[in-house]
Amino acid sequence: MASSLRRLLAKIIKKGRLTVSGPAGSQVFGDGGGRTVAIRFTDAEAEEEIASDPQLKLAEVYMDGRLLFEEGDIYELLAIVKDNTLSEVLTPGMIWRGLLRIAGARIRHGVPINRNQRNVAHHYDLSAKLFNLFLDEDWQYSCGYFNPTGISLYEAQVAKKRHIAAKLLAEPGQKVLEIGSGWGGMAMYLAESSGVDVTGITLSQEQLRVSRDRAQKRGLSDRVRFELQDYYYLPASTRYDRIVSVGMFEHVGRLNFGRYFRKAYEVLDEDGVMVLHSIGQPYPARYNSPFIEKYIFPGGYIPSLAEVMPAVERSGLLVSDIEILPMHYAHTLRQWRERFLARREEAASIYDERFVRMWEFYLAGSEMAFSHENFFIFQMQLTRKRMTVPDNRNYIAEREERLKSFDATRPPLEPVTF
Repeated sequence: MASSLRRLLAKIIKKGRLTVSGPAGSQVFGDGGGRTVAIRFTDAEAEEEIASDPQLKLAEVYMDGRLLFEEGDIYELLAIVKDNTLSEVLTPGMIWRGLLRIAGARIRHGVPINRNQRNVAHHYDLSAKLFNLFLDEDWQYSCGYFNPTGISLYEAQVAKKRHIAAKLLAEPGQKVLEIGSGWGGMAMYLAESSGVDVTGITLSQEQLRVSRDRAQKRGLSDRVRFELQDYYYLPASTRYDRIVSVGMFEHVGRLNFGRYFRKAYEVLDEDGVMVLHSIGQPYPARYNSPFIEKYIFPGGYIPSLAEVMPAVERSGLLVSDIEILPMHYAHTLRQWRERFLARREEAASIYDERFVRMWEFYLAGSEMAFSHENFFIFQMQLTRKRMTVPDNRNYIAEREERLKSFDATRPPLEPVTF
């Protein structure tokens, strides 16, 4: 008798060729055209577990080494399913689990408990050696800007920093706040390229250590400082000419959008400019991915613009520009995944094989969101006054051209110290 998973696959896979083998025998799904993937299960129970809860159990079965690939990889498996899924195929088990997750998400979103530092530590306080395996030389852990197409990962990350710096309209001597400063690359770039004084805040002890060390070695400690600070508690008495936040808003949580933008309004100078760079999704989610919530980014939430805009408007901030970057993160994640897998033995020596498979699933699933599920990056420019920025977008390209001259002569970055 066919397993529940195989009955489900028979309904889904019409294009491509998916071969499933294991204790229950071998079976081929699809018309043979397009992608070709072959998987093998080590035990019959694995198939039933995935069928009962594919959103979580596919990852866990793969992490545990009970799902093996004889052709293709986890990204190709996810892609062949998405290539075929025109509408969601639901079983009774998926429905009741989904209802439970919706109820749980509503409860969590309705209870304003600040778990920011614990949630950040879960991911960003992992060993710096891990991130060194796949990030570019400046340790940019957010979407690159592949303009022009075909440039390297490092070049795309420089282009991202240049693009954001141009939108900030930063001038020498101004005070800049970076909310979510990562490993310090953006702050150092702004200080060197625009002559500004930068305060970066983070909730990660590991990122704080690395970023302070990098700034000190680069001779920027007098112009770039990093603090272990929650944006919740930024003092209203200190105002900033510019605010930048890259890849941090996804950790704010839907319940806190209003608080986030009210605080930004409070600490932004009256003539100030803010640039927010964040992942977005095409519609509000009922609940987070259970795999991402459990293993990768607890407490995170990818917003839709429909959820963000009301919070911006209520804060008093004005939207002066929005740009959508639809595929740049797919290109970034593909390079991260390839670089990570090229050094998987080193990753396993830092943690273990289960962690490596978990991280591969995370990178592959994230890439899938942008290549197949219409996720995107949005860059939102915000001000307190209507005419703070020019009334056309020509200044962005003009400033980027000037910044390219700086990039061409910027001294090379030193390796991160572990």
